[in-house]
Order: sequence, then structure tokens, then C-alpha cells
Amino acid sequence: MLFCAALAAIVAVFFIIVFLLRDGYQIVLETGLWNFLVGAEWNPTGLNPAYGVFPLITGTILVMALAMVIAVPLSIGSAVFIAEIASPGMKSVIKPAIELLAGIPSVVYGFFGLILLTDWIRVVFDQPSGSSWLAGSILLAIMAIPTITSVAEDAISSVPREFKEGSLALGATHWQTIRRVIVPGALSGISAAIILGMGRAIGETMAVLMVTGNAAVIPDPIYDVFSPVRTLTGTLGIEMGEVAFGSTHYHALFGVAVVLLFTTLAINSAARVIITRIQGTQGTARPTPSGRVKAAILHSTPYQAITGAASRITHAVSAPFGRLLPPRASQRCAFLLVSLSVAIVIAALGVILFELVVNGAGAISWEFLTGSPRDLGRAGGIFPAIVGTFYLVGGALAIALPLGIATAVYLVEYTAETPLTRSTRTAVDLLNGTPSIVFGLFGFAFLVLFMGFGVSLIAGQITLGLMILPMIIRTTEEALRSIPGSLREGSYALGATKWQTIWRVVLPPALPGILTGAILSIGRAAGETAPIMFTAAIFSSRFLPSSLTEPVMALPYHLFVLTTTVPGAATQSYGTAFVLLLLVLTIYLAAILVRRRYHRATVM
Repeated sequence: MLFCAALAAIVAVFFIIVFLLRDGYQIVLETGLWNFLVGAEWNPTGLNPAYGVFPLITGTILVMALAMVIAVPLSIGSAVFIAEIASPGMKSVIKPAIELLAGIPSVVYGFFGLILLTDWIRVVFDQPSGSSWLAGSILLAIMAIPTITSVAEDAISSVPREFKEGSLALGATHWQTIRRVIVPGALSGISAAIILGMGRAIGETMAVLMVTGNAAVIPDPIYDVFSPVRTLTGTLGIEMGEVAFGSTHYHALFGVAVVLLFTTLAINSAARVIITRIQGTQGTARPTPSGRVKAAILHSTPYQAITGAASRITHAVSAPFGRLLPPRASQRCAFLLVSLSVAIVIAALGVILFELVVNGAGAISWEFLTGSPRDLGRAGGIFPAIVGTFYLVGGALAIALPLGIATAVYLVEYTAETPLTRSTRTAVDLLNGTPSIVFGLFGFAFLVLFMGFGVSLIAGQITLGLMILPMIIRTTEEALRSIPGSLREGSYALGATKWQTIWRVVLPPALPGILTGAILSIGRAAGETAPIMFTAAIFSSRFLPSSLTEPVMALPYHLFVLTTTVPGAATQSYGTAFVLLLLVLTIYLAAILVRRRYHRATVM
């Protein structure tokens, strides 16, 4: 049974790729691969339909690139502040606060951007419309900051303490030590953080769909950040719901999904390779890579490109302080800028929360929480959406939790490093890096159409279950590996079987870590829109579903439609966003508290 569960991730990746290629390759047969990839026009509904995805690829790259320009300095500055400057008490506040940014659903970011950010850009820069490349990049930067900051902070904290102490003992200031010893020593991890941030930005759907203007054009001039653009994910989100099944347009959209899938998989795989090689060198006598591993890392193209860029950015920012100011004054200026980066990140979180809480709390009433929507959602309540969200999340967890725990137990307890183990972990990594909109298209092609489930609760639950499966597997693996081997050996010495040891000795102390993964999975599933918009969700219903084969309302999709389609529903939109945000952040806070309590217990 454990072996079969371990195959689930491999089977899921196989089916995702097969069904996307099955429905996407026909556009290549009709237009040719080269014309499809570099065609300068995307106009599937025109008199002479055109299916060139080059404007979509360009828009995706431009939005992602500017987002990284904004996010990388702020993230690295925040990581340095948390790891090297903040006191323990300040760190315990700032780090969870930044992590909360990761818990805000993307549709809430999109709602914030559409209501506030685009209007701010329009007024401040005197533009006819604020929906633009710039708006999408700012939102994506805010969304990527938690990922980059978390991984970069771990990399900085993992630099051996002896390096820092040796530098300080030789007379270097704290800032000189950070700039010339700690950051270069953590550059591999920082590079991996940037790559993961890029993957996060490219795979985002709802936020960019709501604020970028969605015009399939290449900015002219190319640096016009106020031009509307359209991304690969935005195209799928906009057009998939209206396309005729089996048409050329339908196959073209699946071709777009294939391009998106392989792009994100390549980026995330590069990050995983770097992280794996870094982890493989930890805990050895020498703190730096050596021999074949070092050569492989140093000569890998992704490593050279990202570390080179990161190194140039670091020296460009920090070098003027060393040339123009004495060491102590340089340190004060540098620390001021690092502190300012944290302040900007916290301020962004504060603005988002303030806007939603102040305007959303006023919409909350008993009728709003317990009633059904009326007048296209402009009146009434969101009770069916709240219950529907719990239905979707509960079903997804019921599918993913047993599979995830069983897979992790099999990988940690029953297998050595074999081809099956490596294949399973690769499949888990690929699933983890797959954009949510791709899960939605897979669910639509396989579950809704091929399996005949239709747009239904069960189709949404399975789709969300596959999406959160990698997170449960990874967190459970980490929890199981944290259990000392001596406990297993003691159990075996007393005559227990392997399964008795796992069930009664290993799993109980690993339960807090497993619970943390489950809670985080619940939070992610509750806030996702893209996987359910084609598989399970409908906008308005007065009644709850009576079976698994019926569609269901859900808070994220309800908010998306209210915001983008229904005029005069601002109050209801704010109220829905507030309830969704409160639900998801409560779940993430619970995970943070469980993790902190578990950490204290292990330390004691």
C-alpha cells in the first residue's frame, strides 16, 4: 500500500504532461512549432485567427523581470536584517510577518491591485489607465518577497559561524563581514532563492490577470512600463472558460499551457539542483564544496548566470559606501538601507491589511455571513461560498493527506536511494513547481471532460488534492527525518516490527511537523482560484451542493467574479476579501504557532 501511494506523484505528473500534450500538440501540427512560438500576434477570435504566443511570452518575461528587480534587493536586505541585525525578539515578529505575505491569496492581491494600486499608478504617473506592466510587476514583487527572503535567510544563517568570528577578529566591521564574507558564502543559496522567486512570478495567474490590462501586445518602446501586457497564465485564465471544446483555439490554449509548464519546470529544476548540491555539502568537515561537486556547481550555467548577477548587484550597491565613507559610517548607511528594505516590506503588508480590514469589516453582518447571494452578488450573503470552500478544502485534504503521509513514510522508512526514490522525489518537485492554472487545465481536460465528472465538487477536490500533495509529502518527510535513529533502534531491540516502530514510535513525535504541513496545505487550498475556476466553482447559488457531482461556490472565485464582472458590488467585494483573508491568515498563523511550539519543545 505504501509503495502504491508513492507511485501517486509519478502517475500525477505523467497524466498532467500527457493530457496537456494530447490537447496541445495539434496546434503545432496546424501552425508549426516555430510559428506558434515566435508568431507576433495572438488573436484567436479575429477574422483571420492568429496563434503566435511570442507577445504572451514577452509579457510574461517583462512582468517577471521587473518584479525581480523590485523584489530581489528588498528580499536580500530583509534576509540580511533578519539573520544578522535583528534581535531575537524582533526576529520573532518580523519573520512571521513577512511569511504572512505568502499566506495572502493571490486573488486578494489582485483585488487590492485592481482597487488601489492601479488607481494610484493612474493618478501619480498621470496615465489613462493604471492596469499595466508596472502594476503586475509590483504585485508579483510583493508576492515573491516571502519566498526569496525565507530561502535567502536560511542560506545566510547556514554560513559557518567561524567565518563571521574570524572576520571580526581580523578587525573587519560587521557590515564588511556581511558584504565580503557572509553574503559571498551564502551566494549559492541566495541564487536558488532568486530562481524560486522567478518561478513563483511566472506561474502566478489571478493577480496578473486582474491588473496588467491583458492586451496581447509587445510594449512600444519595450521599456514602457505603463503599457498593458498579457501573460501566459493570464491568457489561460481569461480565455479557457469561453473556448469551444475541440476548436483550434482550444488546442492553442493547451499549447500555451505546455509552454508555461516546461518554462516553470526548467526554472524550478535549476533551483532544486543548486539547493540539493548545497545541502549535499553541509555537515562535512570542510564547509565549502570540494572536488567534483564544487566543479559541477561552479560550472553550471544557471549558477554562473544568477550568482554573477547577484554578485554584481551586491557590489554595485555596497561599493560606493566603501569608497566614499569610512568603515563605521559606511556600516551605519548600509544598515539604514537594510532596515529600510524591511520597513518597506512590512509597510506593504500593513497597507494591504489596513485597506482590507477597514473597508471589509464594515460589510460584515449576520446576514452577510449566513445568507445567500442576491442581485448578482450585490446583496445578500456568502454562506454558500464559505461552506463550499470548506467542502473543497476538506475533500482535497482527505485525498492528499493519506497519500502524502504514506508516500513520505515509504520514502524515509522503507527505501534507500534507488531509481524509484529519485523518480518519486523528482515527481514531487515537479508537482510542487507546477503553476496552479496548469492544475486547473489538467483537471478540466482529465476529470471534467475525459472522466465525465463535469464541473463538480469532486473534480475540484481531486485537483486541489494533487496541488497540495507535494507540500504534505515534503513536510512529512522532514518531520520523519527529524526523529533520532536511536528511537527506532531501541524499538527494534525490544522486539517490535518495523511497522509497529513506525506507527507507535516514529509517527507520534513527528505529528507536529505533519500537522504543520497539513495546516499550510489547508491555507493554500482555501485561497486558490485558478485550479477550481474550470473544475468546480460557480459564481452564485442559493443552495449548498447535495452531492459530489454538483458544482459549488467558493470564496476565491466569488471574489474574482465580483471584482472583475459585477459593477456596483464594492461593499460585497471588500467583505468577501476580508472573510477570505481572515480565514487563510488564521490558518497560516496556526501553522506558525504549531511550528514555534514544536521548535521550543525540541530545544527543551
